[in-house]
Amino acid sequence: MTADRRVKDVGEIRTAHLFDMVVDLNPRLPIGSGPFGRRVLFGAAGGTFHGPGLSGDVLPGGGDWALFAPDGAMSLDVRLTLRTHDDALLHMTYGGRWVTPPEVRDALADPDERYRVDPAHYYFRTNPLFETGAEPYAWLNDTVCVGSGYLVEGGIAYKVSRVL
Repeated sequence: MTADRRVKDVGEIRTAHLFDMVVDLNPRLPIGSGPFGRRVLFGAAGGTFHGPGLSGDVLPGGGDWALFAPDGAMSLDVRLTLRTHDDALLHMTYGGRWVTPPEVRDALADPDERYRVDPAHYYFRTNPLFETGAEPYAWLNDTVCVGSGYLVEGGIAYKVSRVL
């Protein structure tokens, strides 16, 4: 089969670092198994984010309404509120996938070992979007981002980049 002649070379997808974020988590709240899988709420207890030109705090009250598939893969459904260093509020949402191979699942299930597992041994990717009425950050309303997540002591962290 040949490529469709309407396909154009639009160049490589490029990204630029937006910020690193650490989200402190409350104890998990297992909602239970339903028609789509096993639902668990990982509530946000707070945190911080820092990057070139964008930094502040993750406010408590958001979270991840995660859905676990029978094979252990997790679908993320996250909503967070960020307060920038200059007091602007940002609504951050993202979905994503966290896929853990069987050989690291026991370590990830152990609260004392989970954050020591090398993130290269699992796939944890997100697609953050933002909404704000704060004029200095209005450019975020039209920005698509990608993130790579990993476990840290007491929570979860992400390296977030904007797609140029």
